[in-house]
Amino acid sequence: MASHFFAFLFLCFSLLIQYTYVAGKISGRLEHTIAVSSLLPDTICSTTKDFTPNNRLKLTHRHGPCSPIKNSKKPDHKQILAHDQSRVDSIQHRRHHSSTTTTKIEPNKIHQSPLAGTKIPAHTGKSFSTANFIVTVGFGTPKRDLSLIFDTGSDVTWIQCQPCVSSCYAQQEPIFEPTQSSTYSNVSCSESACSELDTSSCSGTTCLYAVQYGDNSYTVGFYSKDTLTLSSSDILPGFFFGCGEKNKGLFGKAAGLLGLGRGSTSLISQSKTKYNGVFSYCLPSTSSSVGYLTFGGGAPANIKYTSMLTDSSMPTFYFLNLQSIRVAGIKLSISPTVFSNAGTLIDSGTVISRLPPAAYSSLRQAFKQKMGKYPTAPALSILDTCYDFSNYSTVSVPTVALEFAGGVVVDLDFSGILYVASLSQACLAFAGNGDAGDVGIFGNIQQHKLNVVYNVGKQVIGFGKGGCT
Repeated sequence: MASHFFAFLFLCFSLLIQYTYVAGKISGRLEHTIAVSSLLPDTICSTTKDFTPNNRLKLTHRHGPCSPIKNSKKPDHKQILAHDQSRVDSIQHRRHHSSTTTTKIEPNKIHQSPLAGTKIPAHTGKSFSTANFIVTVGFGTPKRDLSLIFDTGSDVTWIQCQPCVSSCYAQQEPIFEPTQSSTYSNVSCSESACSELDTSSCSGTTCLYAVQYGDNSYTVGFYSKDTLTLSSSDILPGFFFGCGEKNKGLFGKAAGLLGLGRGSTSLISQSKTKYNGVFSYCLPSTSSSVGYLTFGGGAPANIKYTSMLTDSSMPTFYFLNLQSIRVAGIKLSISPTVFSNAGTLIDSGTVISRLPPAAYSSLRQAFKQKMGKYPTAPALSILDTCYDFSNYSTVSVPTVALEFAGGVVVDLDFSGILYVASLSQACLAFAGNGDAGDVGIFGNIQQHKLNVVYNVGKQVIGFGKGGCT
């Protein structure tokens, strides 16, 4: 009898071990445990990596110590989140008030300059100020290196150019001088490139462009072409870009913007014969670390791809089919139609991911249940679920994963779950949209440390772990 009893116990124990193993394989990691001392970024750059041998551009946070731009005054967290909401508001406005009509700008030739009195059209683009990652590329012959904002939600690449007609903001590097480049030329109004602009006009036979963003920042100038140098082996002659002589706004000290959207004027569209519409990046987890941006093949290993969708009302943006959210390995009870009715886009310039109200409510409730042992902290701007970690040496936070079409599950890095303003105010880094019909946004915090691969030719977007290494 005793032998049978022990055999029965051994069988039960074996089954329990097997069940635990299978459950672990299904649910994956359930929580992140991290030292509180590591929650805030360093004041010095923690990376000295040289990406040049791999033809990778170094991608840095524009307000961090790794950035080539040295801003004297950094925005505080409330300003960052307020600007982020402005960008989201402008994205939602475009979704609900879309128009494919090309807008003409009206040049008023004051002081013999076609730009001096240019009227900026009431054209709502994105809010610029939260597009907060920088890459350095070269313009002209000889090459002039300029630090530009990296933005997957914009098409037109532009830089500040001399002569500045009425206003140019202060930038880090000297302003580009077209007359010093042997390969520079203005675009003619008769060229098809001019007609591809959303907002354009002509000064005689010369094409003018204008972009106004949702925060009232703007750039106006000559549509131009010159050699763009991404690396020693990645050179694009005859690249079309805006040469801005009238620019104003919250651009920091960046020289302009690198547009990586889906429109015909973007870098991705212009280089499709060279790179086949493929580019990839990794956004660093802190402002004191470094990521990368690269073009063409050679995608990192272990990438899982999901469908790249389109929305005719927002042709610049890349859309995804978000289907579910998991917290601590458990799929939340959210109807798939909550996501499909709203749609979801991925944007490098939006900081905080936005979810349909019902999805955010479910996420917040599940997250709160797992964080019950920590004292709460006051809300921070758009972030309403915050905690005080000031009396802890380590904290454990539930994992959060997003599931996209094709069974692609993207496990977020710890830095993609919390927005840490201070040790006494660390907040769930998601926000709910105001309306169920507002588009969802996969923002840049949630993309931290992921290898993100865009393949426009194959209409897929891929995600993989272990980025920025």
